[in-house]
Amino acid sequence: MSVEEEQEEVLVEEEEAGEEDVDADAQGDATAEQAVDEEQGSGEATAGAYGAKEVNDQIFEELRLSEAIVSEVKATWAAFLHSADSREAAGEAIYAALFDSAPSLQSLFKTPRAVMAMRFMNGLNQIISSLHDPKGLKIVVETLGFQHLDLEVTVPRVVIFRDAIIDLLQVEMGGRFSSKAREGWATFLNYVGGSYIYVRVKYTDRLRTLAASWALANNRNLNDIEIVAEEGKEEGAEGEEGEGKEEGQEAGAAAANEQFLAQRARR
Repeated sequence: MSVEEEQEEVLVEEEEAGEEDVDADAQGDATAEQAVDEEQGSGEATAGAYGAKEVNDQIFEELRLSEAIVSEVKATWAAFLHSADSREAAGEAIYAALFDSAPSLQSLFKTPRAVMAMRFMNGLNQIISSLHDPKGLKIVVETLGFQHLDLEVTVPRVVIFRDAIIDLLQVEMGGRFSSKAREGWATFLNYVGGSYIYVRVKYTDRLRTLAASWALANNRNLNDIEIVAEEGKEEGAEGEEGEGKEEGQEAGAAAANEQFLAQRARR
């Protein structure tokens, strides 16, 4: 073999080795991109301290869900409502699913069943309609939290409520209830429940202080009114007494005048 042929073989081998390195680099880049996509996908539902597994009751911030998750949640909610005969029937299904899974929770609610079922419906509908707007959603959840201050909401009860709703949707929707929808529902239900607990714990003491101050102010006002009323009664009694004396004096003067005229007529 000549020197030229040997040089050509060396060049060919180097080119083949270079192509193999390029392929390996490309495969490495593809693997890295896939890992990044998987990592992003695992946190697709929310960016922040809220997730589908745990109920966070230590903070109350805005919940930011991805557009894909919000779309899935809204689509499953619309499909669930459409599958029911009416909104009342949908509310009754939610009520039944909740209390069948945890009968002990019925003692928390004194409202009639039909009214309570519609409250569940309206509350969920209001929350889901605001999922695309983190600020608006926070206001809605905070308002609902104040409306539930009288209920002892706890993390275990939130988990019961969350799982009952998700199981109901899984049964009703079947294959249409995707993993994204499940993740979205679990995340926002955890958010709502945790926020209720936060509002109840953080604001109850403040509301008690305000209520005590209000009651104290009302008592003072009531005392002032009673004092004014008593003073008015005393002044009225004094006035009546004075008027009585004046009337007696006038009657005495009239009688003396009549007696004088009678004596004069006899003369």
